[in-house]
Amino acid sequence: MTSLALLFTGFSVVSALLLALTHFRTANYSSERGAKASGLLLLAALAGLQAVHWAWLYLDLPWTNTGGYQLLLFVVAPVFWVYSQCILRPDAAPWRVQSLAHAVPAMIAPWLEPDIALSVAFSVGAGYLLALGRDVYRLRAEREQFVREIALLGVIVVIAVGVTVLGVVRAELPGKTFFELYAIAIGLAFFLIQGVLALRPQLAGEVTEAAKASYANSTLTHIDCPALLDRLDGLMSTEHLFEDGELSLAALAARLGVSSHQLSELMNVHLGKSFARFLREQRVAAARRMLVAEPSASVLSVGLSVGFSAQSNFYEAFREIEGMTPGQFRKLTLMASMSRPKPDQSP
Repeated sequence: MTSLALLFTGFSVVSALLLALTHFRTANYSSERGAKASGLLLLAALAGLQAVHWAWLYLDLPWTNTGGYQLLLFVVAPVFWVYSQCILRPDAAPWRVQSLAHAVPAMIAPWLEPDIALSVAFSVGAGYLLALGRDVYRLRAEREQFVREIALLGVIVVIAVGVTVLGVVRAELPGKTFFELYAIAIGLAFFLIQGVLALRPQLAGEVTEAAKASYANSTLTHIDCPALLDRLDGLMSTEHLFEDGELSLAALAARLGVSSHQLSELMNVHLGKSFARFLREQRVAAARRMLVAEPSASVLSVGLSVGFSAQSNFYEAFREIEGMTPGQFRKLTLMASMSRPKPDQSP
């Protein structure tokens, strides 16, 4: 089990670095600076914990008994809470005032006895899990949008609960068993997070948009939703508005004569998707048609023609929706077309 734990410590540190460089780009958190800052701090804390676990399990350095390790233990749960609140309740801005209270346990952590610190840290973590569960439950009306993602995140919560129980009864476990299990649990959490983001790279922004619609009072009371959806479809199918690389929620709402909140709620409630997801689907659908209709056009030119700002964004969206790259889609589609028997044209 020690070898598995060491493997997961390395995987966790590498995953933390990759997530910091890819998922936590400014493009993914352009309007959620608090979420980006708390997310990066969470990655740093988890990577730090895994570094200490590696030192203890592989080098026998007793860094798990230091105040620095205890500080990291107490930082993880509050920072994860602040990150989740930035995503689930973006209008509350929890990182500005409320988060100060969450720093108190971390401030006293280095002064606690190691055994007491572990029990207290995981007990506090359990409280944060319960509070987070309450907020996620409030999004139950949007759950159809995030079925697979919620299932995977549910597994992460189960892992967290298991670690919490182990932390409370740590004294009953032999030798380094607790730290081995804790290192494996963190590694599994990173693995599942990578899986979630592979399914939905823009998950944070989509959850934020769904949360805004869920928490707010309905803004569609006096709106003819079927007619508005027809106008939206017209703007996409006839005017190809999605080809505008600068198209925003506010700009599209202005074309439809409604507010941004109304359009966001319309998409989340009636289409079951966020504006970002809707726009990616429109662009990918147009790209599919163009890839087949214009086989000599480069993949990059196709992506730029349908509104993507860069090849990387095009590939990311296409792979997310179609499960393959644009080049693979074109190759498979054209091969399938060539293999179909041609109709008999004899008189």
